Amino acid sequence: MSHSLSLDVPQTALPSSTAVHVLARGLLLLSVFAARAAFAQAAPAEDTTFQFRSVEDANFPPDDTICAQAPFRVNVKLGASLWSQVSRLVDGRVIVEKAVRIGKATACVELTNFLFPPGLEQNFYAVFDLPLGRFVANGTCSLTSNNVPQAGLVLAGCALKMVSGPPGVIGGVLTSASTFNPARLAGFSTGSVWTLVTYTPNALPWWPTSTQGSTGWRFHEDCRSDDDVRRARNAVEGAP
Repeated sequence: MSHSLSLDVPQTALPSSTAVHVLARGLLLLSVFAARAAFAQAAPAEDTTFQFRSVEDANFPPDDTICAQAPFRVNVKLGASLWSQVSRLVDGRVIVEKAVRIGKATACVELTNFLFPPGLEQNFYAVFDLPLGRFVANGTCSLTSNNVPQAGLVLAGCALKMVSGPPGVIGGVLTSASTFNPARLAGFSTGSVWTLVTYTPNALPWWPTSTQGSTGWRFHEDCRSDDDVRRARNAVEGAP
């Protein structure tokens, strides 16, 4: 991108102090433009942001083979469909929560307190199959309330580090605003609104090249040995 520099210099001769001031201002502007151009050329990666919704879905049950890779003991497994959503330009309000199904996900949770006290952090490992490819993420979800808008509904926020992604993705992060309905309260569902930020050496293609398409929670006993869990943790965290 080219930038033009326009200095409003009178035709009449300027006093030397004014001329020096104008010259210094011009050099400062040129240095700013040069720094911006150098930074753009040296930028190590392109960042891309995706926002989508996950909805617990019996048509997409959790994948046991995924939870077998979790770096902690798993006692809750959730399967979900993933959806794009539409927001109003004027204020960001979501007006279409489930526009197009764009993929599926499996989440694996280590639940340590069945009272769901606010402030509790729980281990969370998940795999998201999106049009761009498969994203594996690990982190925690922090519970924010267990009685809004009524007792038994759990609100939380998750922060997950990207463990792996599709070819070309060198890292990223997933965060969520989540609703968990372990008691299957009428009128509510388990789901999240996710923000995914990826980093790649080059810009991602604008259009994806492929698409992918009751009772309360079931609790599972993780029968892996401590060594198996330790090996899974080392594999996810990159420890020797």
